Amino acid sequence: MGHGFSWVQHIPGLMLLEPHTATALLVMVGLLLFALRARQQLVAATNPVVPDDGFSARNVAEVVTELISNLSESVIGHDGPKYVPLFASLFVFILASNLIGLIPGFTPPTDNFNVTFALGVVSFVAYNYYGLRAHGLAYLKQFMGPLLILAPLMIIVELFSHLFRPASLAIRLYGNMFADHLLLGIFTDLTKLFIPVIFYLLGTFVSLVQALVFTLLTMVYVGLAIGHDH
Repeated sequence: MGHGFSWVQHIPGLMLLEPHTATALLVMVGLLLFALRARQQLVAATNPVVPDDGFSARNVAEVVTELISNLSESVIGHDGPKYVPLFASLFVFILASNLIGLIPGFTPPTDNFNVTFALGVVSFVAYNYYGLRAHGLAYLKQFMGPLLILAPLMIIVELFSHLFRPASLAIRLYGNMFADHLLLGIFTDLTKLFIPVIFYLLGTFVSLVQALVFTLLTMVYVGLAIGHDH
């Protein structure tokens, strides 16, 4: 949000970076520390099957993992949970990047098209890699279409369709988060009490939905890539 003030301008080593880049680094460091804490709690647990009492990093990590695992299985099938590391990483990073923008003084990384496009490229490379790993060179047959006579045309169409996917993912995420944080910034400047609370709640909801949408679309792309109809 454009309030002029930025916390990263006062952090040594980050003040020379672009605000969205610096905030992305903070998000990654925060998630790394969170993961280490969750692992520490899991190792220290007397019974790893039984959740910790109360709120803990381990409990949060397990809830997120179970959510993504169930979603991937419903979208892809029984092979879905094998790809949870990719899906969970995208979901958690995007959600954290969205939510940090709700804190005054932080520029959300997903408010920058370069960041969202990079995430789209990660999704693009990942699902094509999984497709090639599952089917070998036979994976490329999908670009030729069902009829050999139409192969030259279908190759162009399919290549354009696949190459547009990273941009489509990026534009959707960037557009929604840019509009959300711009709207929140405007109403925060207008009033300091009731209306911002409403838009903070709405911003939290939008942040969650956009992280889920990006992750679900990546699941769909992976499912199509590893499908058995190539």
